[in-house]
Amino acid sequence: MQPRGDGSLAGKTILVVLAHPDDESIACGGTLARLSDAGVRVVLFCATRGERGALSGPARDDRLALTRMHELEEAARILGIDDLLVFNHPDGDLRWAEVTDLLAEIAMTVVRFRPAAVITFGEEGLYWHLDHVGVHERVTGALGQLGPSAPPLYYVTMPPGTMASIVEHAIAGGWTPPPKGFWSLPPKAFGLGAQEPTLVVDVGDWTERKLRAIRCHASQTSAADPFARLSPEQARTWLGVEHFRRAAASDRCEPVLELLAPSPATERPRSTTAESVSGS
Repeated sequence: MQPRGDGSLAGKTILVVLAHPDDESIACGGTLARLSDAGVRVVLFCATRGERGALSGPARDDRLALTRMHELEEAARILGIDDLLVFNHPDGDLRWAEVTDLLAEIAMTVVRFRPAAVITFGEEGLYWHLDHVGVHERVTGALGQLGPSAPPLYYVTMPPGTMASIVEHAIAGGWTPPPKGFWSLPPKAFGLGAQEPTLVVDVGDWTERKLRAIRCHASQTSAADPFARLSPEQARTWLGVEHFRRAAASDRCEPVLELLAPSPATERPRSTTAESVSGS
């Protein structure tokens, strides 16, 4: 693993393993942008191309998958993600299909990039999305197989009540929840059952970038959805912190994300016009 213990994140690599295009922006976009600004190499492993997106119905839509890849590339540029790894596991079936292959790919990606830490979903998958739960299980299993050489693992969770507040604000302004898609989900499901975080990351100065990254995923959002109705002050209030829980098996490892905890004053949000995304 990379050298640790100097109190700095600069020069380290952090691997983020998630299920779909847009998970990175919604779940932890502020933290990823902040890590990038702190000099971290951020590697994103996306298990699917999102071919069964929220508005596509049960059928596989390869044209949608291509659209979502372009959206993910743009969001990655905004967030400062350095390496974008997109796999073609079946969207909607991650918990049961190609289990061994996904487990092996995660383990090999850890060996390849030698990250200082890994981020993935908590047990509740943000809002009990079964693909998210499947990724949680595969990442936990892959790092368990690596034994003492495994980097520390952090589970991203959503602060309970956050989405409910955002949706209630939109409804008060005249918005009506759609019959299907992301915004048809019960807002109280987000963060429901999540274990208490061990780390709360201040991303207040990065909420504008987080929202811009979310807006990149236009095939899954609309110009009038609840995120679009937030003022900068409301966005900072409801999206300005992101919750993580350090896996118990990682307790003996040196702190990594904990180095973000004190204050964002040492990092300066940077321009994203020249950020690059590499893939493999």
